[in-house]
Amino acid sequence: MDARTDASAVDAGVDVSTIQELAERVVEQVERVLVGKPHVVQLSLTAMLSHGHLLIEDNPGTGKTSLARALATAISGTSNRIQFTPDLLPGDITGVSVWSQRSGEFEYRRGPVFANVVLADEINRASPKTQSALLEVMQEGQVTVDGIAHAVPQPFMVIATQNPVEHAGTYQLPEAQLDRFALKASIGYPDHASTLRILADSGDELSPEEIEPVADVHLVQALARQVRGVHVEASIVDYVARLVDATREADEVRLGVSVRGALALVRTARAWAAIHGRDYVTPDDVKALAVPALAHRLVLQPEAEFDDVRPESIVQQLMLTVAPPRR
Repeated sequence: MDARTDASAVDAGVDVSTIQELAERVVEQVERVLVGKPHVVQLSLTAMLSHGHLLIEDNPGTGKTSLARALATAISGTSNRIQFTPDLLPGDITGVSVWSQRSGEFEYRRGPVFANVVLADEINRASPKTQSALLEVMQEGQVTVDGIAHAVPQPFMVIATQNPVEHAGTYQLPEAQLDRFALKASIGYPDHASTLRILADSGDELSPEEIEPVADVHLVQALARQVRGVHVEASIVDYVARLVDATREADEVRLGVSVRGALALVRTARAWAAIHGRDYVTPDDVKALAVPALAHRLVLQPEAEFDDVRPESIVQQLMLTVAPPRR
């Protein structure tokens, strides 16, 4: 079935082959501007289909902005880029009410957060007060200004970036903010073959807005509803619960994974299974997403931070000790 099938046909009931086909086409198109990174594109689409958000921590020049813009173009959606700076105010993100001389009343002017894909570039450069402006919209899909709620367009996804190297003039993301991101990923530098391909095409560079749309936002919304029906066996749920419990009991961890984190792992595992053509979740789906879904939620003990222990290594170690279901 063509990935651009209308949403009414999907709602009538389609198998996950449609989601798999959509994922393959999105990866194909986004890779035209983000060469050699299919896994990251799959993670971003997984977050979108599970109504989640993506945090990318990586060095400058690895394609974080291109990923967000290309993903929005591939689904015929809108995208906005917000450059986070120390002087950025919450109203610069959510919008403000402005007095209108013509109407004689306040009118709400929407901020850049009203888009299908919002790129929060270098999110850790803004103050915690400004960062908190994203909390409501990331959790509830709406912005409240002057007591009035304004819904953002659906699907809605925040792709936030931060630079792990340069810390001057930055603020550490609070735990409440980190917990809103379903997945955290790193793009990384391209391999040698991909670098050669990028350099060979440098004279005819393709803009993210020039790639071919392979779906529309209504289809993506319909497929996201279908993802919720992907089957999760009770033993898989138990496996996720034991992994989460293990993070709370680890000696190096001061604050383990929250209930929101456990739900995010189950929801993203459903989407991950669907984009790989299955209507059921396997232990391998949980393993594939355990680090992206759980590691950024851990708050380590001061001694562990001093010893440069990485949350990712803790989750990887726990996956070796927590036995997956055999069936």
